[in-house]
Amino acid sequence: MSDTPFGADPPAQPELRKSLGVLDGIAVAASSTAATTSIGIGLGVTAGVVGLHLPAIMLLAFLPVLGIAGAYSRLNRVEPNAGNGYVWVGRSLSPWLGFMVGWVNCVASVAFLAYTTAVTGSALLQLAGEAGVHRIGSLALDAGSTAQTTAVGIVVLIAVTLTAVTGVRTAARLQTGLLVFEYVVLLGFCGYGIAVGPHPFRLSWFDPFAIPSASALAQGMLLSVFCYWGFEAAFTVNEEVRDPRDASRAGTITLVTMLGLFLLGSIAFQRVLSEPELAGHGAEGLAYFGDRLAQQPLAALPLVALMFSAVASLQAGVIPTARGMFAMSRDRTLGPVWSRVSRRYGTPAAGTLLIGALSVAVALLALVIPRLADMIDATVNAVGIVVALSYALTALAAAVRFRSTLRQDWRLGVRAVVLPALSALALLGLGGYLGWSFYRSADRLELRADNGWFLLLMPVAMIASGFVVAAWAKWARRSPYFRTGAGTDAEAPGLLPSSSTSN
Repeated sequence: MSDTPFGADPPAQPELRKSLGVLDGIAVAASSTAATTSIGIGLGVTAGVVGLHLPAIMLLAFLPVLGIAGAYSRLNRVEPNAGNGYVWVGRSLSPWLGFMVGWVNCVASVAFLAYTTAVTGSALLQLAGEAGVHRIGSLALDAGSTAQTTAVGIVVLIAVTLTAVTGVRTAARLQTGLLVFEYVVLLGFCGYGIAVGPHPFRLSWFDPFAIPSASALAQGMLLSVFCYWGFEAAFTVNEEVRDPRDASRAGTITLVTMLGLFLLGSIAFQRVLSEPELAGHGAEGLAYFGDRLAQQPLAALPLVALMFSAVASLQAGVIPTARGMFAMSRDRTLGPVWSRVSRRYGTPAAGTLLIGALSVAVALLALVIPRLADMIDATVNAVGIVVALSYALTALAAAVRFRSTLRQDWRLGVRAVVLPALSALALLGLGGYLGWSFYRSADRLELRADNGWFLLLMPVAMIASGFVVAAWAKWARRSPYFRTGAGTDAEAPGLLPSSSTSN
């Protein structure tokens, strides 16, 4: 593993290995989005907010996310960079805002990995229960226990982190196999559920005006944005694809595929399960859905698919986060350890291992929330707000960068400027309104997922910590990034010469 310090000549720093094609990018992005996990768990959480209007909220949330995807694609064509939003926002809006995008993406990803660690452990414990294993010695296995699910999930997280070190190509091959199994099971069970479900299909499911309240609409939208979150993972490996346009294709294909799967899953769940059943099973929602449709052992297949999805999303979460921090480190906004590239694997191996270690630490800290369902609610709401902020700033960066197209070709200007700007304003408005709703919903702080101040504290802490780290990078590290907002060129990933700054 390379230990090249700041100040080394650029050629001494090995480049990320360019070995990926569009299908590899789709595998990484689809695994990061984790459709099976989102359907199996996210739909239940969202239904607890919007009721039986999952198809409506999934369609509604898709519109701003589509505008965001267009912004990512256009920015990636002109400036492919592993830091993507961090570089694009820094150049077009402000280095402080650019750093904030990079930071909240990394912090949110670590929170997501901690949450998915527990989900993976829960799926494995549920499978053990289906196999008749309910105890280990004197310990009764409980798939709803945060402590047990975290302990089991950490073992899996360590394994997938070590696999991610060896390279995106290896990870993509593993994820492709897992995805094929997941989607076959998901399509089969959801299609069957739509055909035989006892609850009648209703057009009101697609009516967003029937959602109970404005705060429910805002929270449901951000929860749905969280479900779509991950398509941009294709852009974090854009320096490892043979053609940067492949990253754009992979991100767009993944996003459209997710829309189809989420609509299929939401309709199937509402055909098979009642509203209380849908909202009340949390991490065990997909297993309950399978039990309602089939007998064992077939009923266990959705649970196996959930486990595969969680494992793949763990690995897919580690990979883009390490690449984002790699890009920040080579600009000296983060420490040098994040940009050390393994000469054997051509990957940011040290950063990948650190991401895994940080995720383990956060997963252990989450043990202060004893119920898995409460931890999932708290994490999903917090990550939904910061992801909306990151998406919105990236879309605004695209609107500013391509604003001249409005004068050159109004049709292109609408796609490149107007739609991203509208998408950004929608997400900023939703995030602000939801934050205000959380603030007004409680009068004191309690470590509970239904406490509004606690739900608001998590994203505020993520954002506030970013300003602290940014201040250190600007005045202590003297990073040149804060003078221009321009990141290190993707074609020359060597670290900047030390003569321009002090370590």
